[in-house]
Amino acid sequence: MMQEPPATSDRVLLKLSGEVLAGGSGHGIDASVLEGVSAPVLELSSQGCGIGIVVGGGNFIRGRDLASAGRITGDQMGMLATMINGLALRDALRTMGGAAAALSAIPVEGIFETFSPDLACDYLDRGFVVIYVGGTGNPLLTTDTAAALRAVQTGCSRLLKGTKVDGVYDADPESVPGARKYATISYDQVLRSGLKVMDAAAVAICREAGLPISVFDVWKPENIVKVYRDPSLGSLIGGYEDDR
Repeated sequence: MMQEPPATSDRVLLKLSGEVLAGGSGHGIDASVLEGVSAPVLELSSQGCGIGIVVGGGNFIRGRDLASAGRITGDQMGMLATMINGLALRDALRTMGGAAAALSAIPVEGIFETFSPDLACDYLDRGFVVIYVGGTGNPLLTTDTAAALRAVQTGCSRLLKGTKVDGVYDADPESVPGARKYATISYDQVLRSGLKVMDAAAVAICREAGLPISVFDVWKPENIVKVYRDPSLGSLIGGYEDDR
């Protein structure tokens, strides 16, 4: 029987790409990856950390890459793909003995509860891992933007952005030898330099709210716990260059 989870003392938002769930295949869902990601999430949850998760849908479809569909239709298809990933992640967490709920920005009666900040916070306060699906509920906005919004709406202390590289670089480290990694970098510099670690709207939301962003290598799932405990792992986006 699942034990009642502990009350939470802190909240964070974990952003995962859909490609992470696909593992090495690049498409679909790898059950071993689900288990690998779920284990550190449940470890933090068991220690009183309230965790929200936003997952993308790129392991099934990337709407902007569909030449046959307009951007709006393509984005709507992508939002549906996040729902598939969210259900899989929710049930993986439950199978491993955790308490998890999935809330959708788009009403889907009979499958999801519809997102509201109050409902999400109630679940987080009760120790549930909360998965947010359907993006923001609107096309033309990415799941990065959804992650920033949900983090701010639920009072998170930090946004953990899991990527395939180990931080923020001044150029693509996979194609530019000698690219420099930042230990810390301001919101303004990320926006001014056009760094692609998150979309500009997401960074701007975090900047306005003063919400730090930890960027780290999530292909090593144990880093989820490590970066929560040690923000110096990877790169930390935060701070201002103006007179705030």
